[in-house]
Amino acid sequence: MSETSNQPQRDFAATVEQLETLVERLESGELTLEDSLAAFEQGVRLTRDAQQRLDDAELKVRALTEGADGSLQVSPFAAPAVPDTSSNESAEGPQEETPPW
Repeated sequence: MSETSNQPQRDFAATVEQLETLVERLESGELTLEDSLAAFEQGVRLTRDAQQRLDDAELKVRALTEGADGSLQVSPFAAPAVPDTSSNESAEGPQEETPPW
């Protein structure tokens, strides 16, 4: 199945490094169409993984609160439900998502 599902989870920096390598290979023009498509698909998977890691890190940072004694504590954070935007589009097109802050 997926190449990345069989490999141990990478750290964020390794994911970005692999994305950079894929971009260089794609930009070189030396890949066949099939290899380019496979590299592009892998790049999309890696990009989604990296974005999820960034989102998780942002949620964790936002959940940090200062305790009464000045210490930092992590508060439980429930991720917001992902709204179904397929029926929320107006005649003007999709609505932009409002940041939570």
